Amino acid sequence: QVQLVESGGGSVQAGGSLRLSCVASGRTASENGMGWFRQGPGKKREFVATIDSNGGSEYYADSVKGRFTISRDIVKNTVYLQMNRLNPEDTAVYYCASDSSPRGISPSPDYWGQGTQVTVSS
Repeated sequence: QVQLVESGGGSVQAGGSLRLSCVASGRTASENGMGWFRQGPGKKREFVATIDSNGGSEYYADSVKGRFTISRDIVKNTVYLQMNRLNPEDTAVYYCASDSSPRGISPSPDYWGQGTQVTVSS
């Protein structure tokens, strides 16, 4: 089992920045690929970004590419999502996810965090 705890959500004006954190614990936490999904109001949950177990390979959704950066602190078992140039369309609950594959998260990850709200006002 892997436990995921997110933090760092909040409210920000358009053009601003936020950084989300996700601390992973559990026997295989350090071996798993990790990433982020989000679910906006009235929308389906969607993939945002993923990173492999070594922190050397990243992949982003087109909607956030160039604005968001995912990173990983191997020692702290923590994944970060730096979000810059936020716009109202980024308003959503952001979920940290972890998968048994070290390459990154699949469309249906094995483990989920509880979610953290990000609200961007215009």
